[in-house]
Amino acid sequence: MRSVKVTLNDVALQAGVDRSVVSRVINDDPKLNVRPETRRRVKDTIEKLGYRPNAAARSLRTNRAYMFGLLIPDFANPVYAEIIKGAEAAAGALGYGLMTASSSGVRLGLSHYLDLLGQGRVDGLLFAGEESGHELAQLRTAEVPWVLVNRTLAGSQRYVVLDDERGSRLAVDHLVSLGHRRIAHLAGPEGADTGRRRRAGYLSAMRDANLPVEDGFVVHADYTPSGGAVALERLLAGPRPPTAVFVANVASAVGALHTAHAHGVSVPRDLSMVAVHDMPLASHLVPGLTTVRMPLEELGRRALELLARRGPEEAITEVVTDPVELVLRQSTTTPRVEPAR
Repeated sequence: MRSVKVTLNDVALQAGVDRSVVSRVINDDPKLNVRPETRRRVKDTIEKLGYRPNAAARSLRTNRAYMFGLLIPDFANPVYAEIIKGAEAAAGALGYGLMTASSSGVRLGLSHYLDLLGQGRVDGLLFAGEESGHELAQLRTAEVPWVLVNRTLAGSQRYVVLDDERGSRLAVDHLVSLGHRRIAHLAGPEGADTGRRRRAGYLSAMRDANLPVEDGFVVHADYTPSGGAVALERLLAGPRPPTAVFVANVASAVGALHTAHAHGVSVPRDLSMVAVHDMPLASHLVPGLTTVRMPLEELGRRALELLARRGPEEAITEVVTDPVELVLRQSTTTPRVEPAR
C-alpha cells in the first residue's frame, strides 16, 4: 500500500497552529513572534509525522533554490573531501543542499556555474579553485553571493582561509627542534595562494631560527603525488641534499616518499619529512607521515554559514585558526651525524 503524504495542513492541525506558523518555523523566519514552547511543539510535530516540505513549491514561494554550489579544482585531492564534509553539514543544518563539482573533472569551469547562479538554480557559490585572471574577475561582477574558500584575491573582501603560515611554522619549528639545519621546502604551485602563504610561513620560521635557505631548497610542485615525486627528484639531485623537507601538501608528500624510496633514501634516517594536512592515509604510509592537522572541515562549515547569512555586498574576511596541531608519526627524527673527514 502507498503511504499517505503528510501535508502542511496535517502538521498545523496536530500542532494546533495556523499553517502559516508551520511554514515560517520551517523557514526559520526571524520575524516570527511565537512562544518558544509553540515553536518546539511545531518542530516536534514535524518530526513525529515525518513531514517533508515540497522542495519545488518552497522554491517557487521563496524565490530560492535552497541549494548552494561548491566548486573545487580536483576530487582526487583528499583535502577537499574534508572541506566538502563541513560545507555539506552546514548546508543541511540550514535546510539547504550542496552541489559539488570539480572544475578540472567536468571541464565546465566557473562560467558554467555562474550561469547556473544566474538561472536561480543555486543561491550562492563557494569557490575553492586556483584559477586566475578572467574567471576570477567574473566573480567580482556576479550579482549573487559568493565566497572564496582557502584563498584570497587581490582587492576582494569575500574569503575564508586557514592560518597556513602558522601551520608552516609548526612544521619548521618541529624540524628545527630535532636538530635539523638544512631544511628544504617542497612548495605548492607558484600561482597558488595557499602555496604562497605556506612558503611565507616557511621563510619566516627559517629566519627566526637564524637558518639560511640554501639555493635550490625551495622547489614548487603541483598538489599531486606526481608533482611531489618530481620535486623531490630535483632536491635530491643537488650537490648537498637537505636533511629534512617540509612539504606543502599531503598528496605531494605521498609522491615524495615514493621518490625517496626509489632512490634508496631512508625516511627518516636520511631525510625527515613533514607535510601540511592530516589525512587517514598518512598513518598508513611507510613510514607513517608526520603532518600538521588543519581545520579543513571547520573551514567548509564556516564558509557556507557565512555565505548563507551575509548579503552579497557584505565583507567576509575570516581566518579559521583552530585547531592547528602537529601530528607526530615516524617520518621525522634527529638528523644523522655525518662522519668526520
